[in-house]
Amino acid sequence: MGEGPRWDREGRDWPNREASCFPVEAGLRWHLQVMGQGPRLLLVHGTGAATHSWRGLAPLLAEHFEVLAPDLPGHGFTAAPPAADLSLPGMARALGGLLRRLGKAPELVVGHSAGAAILARMCLDRLITPRALISLNGALLPLRGMPGHFFAPAARLAAATPLLPRFFAWRAAAPGAVERLVHSTGSTLDTAGIELYRRLVTNSGHVGAALTMMAKWDLAALQRDLSHLRSPLYLVVGDRDWTVPPSDTERVRQLLPQAQIITLAKLGHLAHEERPAELATLIHRLAAEAGVGTEPDHRHPGGQVSS
Repeated sequence: MGEGPRWDREGRDWPNREASCFPVEAGLRWHLQVMGQGPRLLLVHGTGAATHSWRGLAPLLAEHFEVLAPDLPGHGFTAAPPAADLSLPGMARALGGLLRRLGKAPELVVGHSAGAAILARMCLDRLITPRALISLNGALLPLRGMPGHFFAPAARLAAATPLLPRFFAWRAAAPGAVERLVHSTGSTLDTAGIELYRRLVTNSGHVGAALTMMAKWDLAALQRDLSHLRSPLYLVVGDRDWTVPPSDTERVRQLLPQAQIITLAKLGHLAHEERPAELATLIHRLAAEAGVGTEPDHRHPGGQVSS
């Protein structure tokens, strides 16, 4: 997989840099951001992203929570483990080990896209026992139809071919490439947000880890187990998400009828980066509903809930 992004280069002005630390667990050097005081809240980003994804949201949450935000293995500034450990259970075990090492059990967990799947796996495997799991455009189910039949074999081929991550990183450096990639999610980001993604997706080590993770992802097993999830599940979905179909939330609720669906109008897959204040308000409200901390006075209304 090649060298990942360097802290003294790509991380030179990384968002919330003052909150960063680099603990080591089971031989793996992590990049972790810790900020705030209060009930403990864990943020887990999705495939191909890093802690920059929470740059606007984490400081708002840190006004009322102790926020933990790691880079997943092989992503951002966390070292890459052996390829076999980039599976869904492997990621869950690695993050569970880090939390045990730090002695920081979260009361509330928030995962974006694949991060929601990792958190669900951790809950099912009793690696964490939060009062609630908030899924932000969570990738909790296998893709259906032609994308499902094409996606996994393509990812496996890319991960098994050492030159392909370099090729993808090279293509990502072309003018407008990252802008088109972000646009394909249904979200709109500012120039700073685009630049941070560019730093990651033009790095072959980061790209290689993301491709390997996707190649080893088995959401069919998670789908079979979801009905056993005991932590309350909130499914927050942007109605413009072009990456994970919003209709998947109803499929999840067929497995977990008690799950709540919260729809965010005119937001895409990266909703938490588009309107972090709105998401902070919503997370505070859901935390209070789950009995975690108290609900602060904010001016933003959050999303529309369907039970």
